[in-house]
Amino acid sequence: MENDTDAENSARHRHKAEKRTTINDARQSGDSSHAESTLKNKPDDTSEAAAPPKTSIFQYLQSELKRDYLPATNEANFSAKRERVYAFIKIPREVEKFMFFGYFQCVDAFLYVFTYLPLRVLLAFFTLFARASPKRFGSSRWMAPSEICDLLKAVLLLVCIVIMNYVDVSVLYHMVRGQAIIKLYLFFNMLEIADKLFSSFGQDILDSLFWTATEPRERKREHFGVLPHFVLGAIYVFLHAMLVLLQATTLNVAFNSHNKALLTIMMSNNFVELKGSVFKRFEKNNLFQMSVSDVRERFHYTVLLFIVMIRNMTEFSWNSDHFWVLIPDMLLVLVTEHFVDWLKHAFITKFNEIPAEVYNEYTTSLAYDMTTSRQTTAFSDHCDLVSRRMGFTPFPVCVLVVRIVFQSVKISGAMGWLLVFIGFLCLLSLKFLINIVLLGNAIKIVKRHKETQSKEKNSPKPQRSAFRKVPRMVSFSAVPDQRPLGGDAPLFKSNSTISMESIRLNKEMLETETCSRPEEIGQVKVN
Repeated sequence: MENDTDAENSARHRHKAEKRTTINDARQSGDSSHAESTLKNKPDDTSEAAAPPKTSIFQYLQSELKRDYLPATNEANFSAKRERVYAFIKIPREVEKFMFFGYFQCVDAFLYVFTYLPLRVLLAFFTLFARASPKRFGSSRWMAPSEICDLLKAVLLLVCIVIMNYVDVSVLYHMVRGQAIIKLYLFFNMLEIADKLFSSFGQDILDSLFWTATEPRERKREHFGVLPHFVLGAIYVFLHAMLVLLQATTLNVAFNSHNKALLTIMMSNNFVELKGSVFKRFEKNNLFQMSVSDVRERFHYTVLLFIVMIRNMTEFSWNSDHFWVLIPDMLLVLVTEHFVDWLKHAFITKFNEIPAEVYNEYTTSLAYDMTTSRQTTAFSDHCDLVSRRMGFTPFPVCVLVVRIVFQSVKISGAMGWLLVFIGFLCLLSLKFLINIVLLGNAIKIVKRHKETQSKEKNSPKPQRSAFRKVPRMVSFSAVPDQRPLGGDAPLFKSNSTISMESIRLNKEMLETETCSRPEEIGQVKVN
């Protein structure tokens, strides 16, 4: 105790001595105010520091449980996230509206081959026999270019149907059924990839055939001739028809397997598609290509299921009980395809911040195709436009359907051919009805699009995306010869592929961004 008291006394004496020394130095220098401020700011070693208030565990827990926060302080962020959720829920409906319109365009192109094409060929022959002068069209041709194309299509179909009659479908089925499950799974995936490759290149082969046959004769010959192109087209149609037949046979084996393991594996392959597409970067034109590919794939699965049903019903002597056995598996295939498409498009639009209204633009593009093909200046038939746009070539599928139907349904006698004629009239009526409805909806869509464009031109500010501050609306240049009603160009080129060179920025939006982003606008080249 005495030692502690002596230490405290010595500390006080030392502190007082330091104070006196500081005051004397300040007085000698004549700066008394500086001395007083120095004494005030100098810490006192003898004073004890104020201890922080102690908090118990109960008080800490109580503060954590009663801690408050205000989402309203970040209102913009939470509102944007809510809009993303609404857009995610809205995507399946918008996708189905586009898919529905595109699907029936594929149906229309498919029925065209069985209904309008035979009638057009007959009219072409009647016109050829009734034509008095070959100079009617300003050339030495006896037939118009459209009539030549129709005749080539008919001959191409007949040749491939005759060749397909030599293919034994039953032997092919047993060859496929004898393979292991894993082999069939890999084989089906290979067939899907090959089908997409054939579809992307097949229409180019047919277009080259039609152009070679109708090219003006005054020009210098730069091709191999019509006959080599026709042989090449026939080879393509036959090989593609065989590929679709193998797909249908593999799917038929999966339906008829006892444990349904192969069918389950094949359906799970659709979910693998999500991994390959969802996490990739997509722009509007890339998403459009994927969307039309999904439309073609849906119709392709419909044709495959129809072939499977026909083959199974034939094997069971058209017993209605077996038809109801097939229905659950067929619905499983279709529902899985729809569900995977919904998820794929919903997550792609979410990750790439693409608004749901983009599918309205895609539908408008298909509507422009339908209206332009009805003009007198149209450079192609609507069936060919659908083939270029969606990669759907109906000729191989039609050849296969004719081969399967005539093998499964025996026609004999006058009554049989009368039923064939009645079936033709039913298909013709269905084609006529679908065509009228599609054309009416296409005209409404085109008019609505033109009204929207006129309103946007008159409005002071362009519409902006709900996800980005930078406007994402783009317009696409059209094929020079393809002009829609009223002179406006379609959104996308009617081609099997869309290049980035066809994109043009909206000039009105570009001008509004000039003041806020001059350094970026200077780098954009407007065509």
